[in-house]
Amino acid sequence: MRLLILLLTSSLALAAFAQSDGLSPSAPDGLRKGGTVGQDLPAPPIAGDPRSVKREVRSYPEQPPVIPHTIRDYQVDKNFNRCLDCHSRESAVRAGAPMVSVTHFMDRHFQVRAEVTPGRYFCTQCHVPQTDAEDLVDSNFKAVDQVIRDSVAGGRND
Repeated sequence: MRLLILLLTSSLALAAFAQSDGLSPSAPDGLRKGGTVGQDLPAPPIAGDPRSVKREVRSYPEQPPVIPHTIRDYQVDKNFNRCLDCHSRESAVRAGAPMVSVTHFMDRHFQVRAEVTPGRYFCTQCHVPQTDAEDLVDSNFKAVDQVIRDSVAGGRND
């Protein structure tokens, strides 16, 4: 019983100490700008609507294409997928939209099915809308074509 009282007392003291910013050092460098670890800062504004570019060049094979339109208020859940209103096999031509890839009809055993398989049904697991958002961090990412060109150029003995 004494141990329980001691644990409760120490946890209350620790909670009071944390509330007094005793455990709230400055935030580490990263995506968080300023403040302390314990502070609640306002969220950054939501990025603007998609850019005017209709289709982006993909940076590597099998990269999921980005969504060139807004998907705000789209219902995508186990009961309904609004994306398939335009991108299904039946609707793509009428809607003027690209049909979902044939890979979306393959199950985990690579058997082709008549419907989009559950593993590929939730579009935003892989696809994101284009926006005018600024990069959160600097990146030295290079598209695979650039990596190949650089390796070929680096291998020359000029």
